[in-house]
Amino acid sequence: METRTRTFETRGPVDPARNYVVPRTEEIKDLKRRITEGRYIVIFAPRQTGKTTFFRWALGTLDETYLPIKLSFEIYKNISPGEFYTCLKDELRKKIEEATLFRQLQNEALCQFLESYSITSHIEMKRFFEQLGRYLKNYRLTIIIDEFDGIPDSVVSDFLHVLREIYLSEEPNCCPYSIGIIGVKSITQLNYDRSISPFNIQDEFALSNFTLSQVQKLLTQYTDEVGQVFAPEVIENIHKQTAGQPFLVNRLAQILTEEMKIGLEQTITLSHFETAHKQILIERNVNISHLTTNIRQNPRFEIALMRIALKEQPMPFNLDNEIISELFTYGVIAHDSDGNCQIMNPIYHYRIMRTFQPLFNGLEDDYFSDDTDFVDYLTSNERINMRLLLANFNDFIARAGYRILQVPDTPKEFIGQYLLFSYLDAFVRQIHGFMYLEVRSGRGRMDLIILHQQVKYIVETKIWEGNKRYQAGKRQLAKYLKLEKVQEGYYIVFDHRLKPQARTEEETLEGKAIISYCIPVVQEKPSALK
Repeated sequence: METRTRTFETRGPVDPARNYVVPRTEEIKDLKRRITEGRYIVIFAPRQTGKTTFFRWALGTLDETYLPIKLSFEIYKNISPGEFYTCLKDELRKKIEEATLFRQLQNEALCQFLESYSITSHIEMKRFFEQLGRYLKNYRLTIIIDEFDGIPDSVVSDFLHVLREIYLSEEPNCCPYSIGIIGVKSITQLNYDRSISPFNIQDEFALSNFTLSQVQKLLTQYTDEVGQVFAPEVIENIHKQTAGQPFLVNRLAQILTEEMKIGLEQTITLSHFETAHKQILIERNVNISHLTTNIRQNPRFEIALMRIALKEQPMPFNLDNEIISELFTYGVIAHDSDGNCQIMNPIYHYRIMRTFQPLFNGLEDDYFSDDTDFVDYLTSNERINMRLLLANFNDFIARAGYRILQVPDTPKEFIGQYLLFSYLDAFVRQIHGFMYLEVRSGRGRMDLIILHQQVKYIVETKIWEGNKRYQAGKRQLAKYLKLEKVQEGYYIVFDHRLKPQARTEEETLEGKAIISYCIPVVQEKPSALK
């Protein structure tokens, strides 16, 4: 066994000499082509998706006729226009001098020009680039602007107008020849003057999440270096639970290979993955902090996210809608193959539920009707008696009645799912088990997966949307149980109709036992108690 020389990186740009990396060869080739064609390119994607590293790698593939420089607007947000252009000039001088020195292009005239020229407005910035082009002659200045969102609101419109005018000029090798803008918000979302974007000439570049093949290649680098193998199902589960989100992929790999202290002679198994998965579902890290901060910004985000997650009727992926556009910008949602919204990955789904879960729902004392406790739902051989546990939940909702609609800060349409999540979460923590969410094809299902003593229990929950969909959900659950090699599944449907119908059913579908509970949700306080 060899000693590890590289690591999985989650703290910043990755370096192939120090970190395991996804090469993104085809994507770099595509970006290089656009640069060589003189395009003005934008990449706007959520944080921790590898944008900065990706652009840096692409610049490294350019030949000696290009002068690539990288700027960052991260600290400029609250300065005046004059200060912005002064800082911009200082950064341009420094970076151009470094690039020309590296290319052995520096001469006294260029250095004097860079030293003496002053930029205090967008007009002077345009003249600066016009004169700079004469000094660089046949060399193509390529500028990457990182953290573009940090540009002051007061200058963004004029700044983009200048770039547009340079791009549309008739000069064959205009200066800058190519520009790449990296940010979180798209140009159309920046608050410059509420007019049409002056930079509508940009070539947008989509940097996607890792594919399953790319995750395999990333983890194979580790195996090749140290000899430790990931079981195939571990790789598949890493991709499934993260949907290839770069930070989450690397974080899970980091936990498995560095923090869990698994002997290098051992294969990393599904049991190991479950431990790492449990950790990432409860820990605080930079990526999850961004997620939770962003979704708390607007009260309407919660309702939109719950509708996307829990309603069978799809929500069209419409970027002209402000709520959808913002959630997409923050990397919370994406579009599925049918053009509808979906939450980006199961880990985010779980953390979203935890974010909006009330600390106290006021009904905890009503979970049980007598002296029973959660531990009473464990059998003598440490198995969970799910039938009794869920029957008690059914009774709990009936006992609570109209009071479930009084749970604070909770959308009433989804109160049943919130309470079930809280109830099972409290149970799982008490018995030292593990609960996570599974996302399958199709809409309106939230699958709660409980793991305890190496046994898997599957609870599917949804909202009543007609008998046809109710019956179809049972068949879908049976197919999923078959896929997961689980004998029994539990189907919880919340009925919000004015005249709901309670029902409990047990049937066998495709050789699997399906225990169904249709639970009425009382819509208002009885008149006698008002």
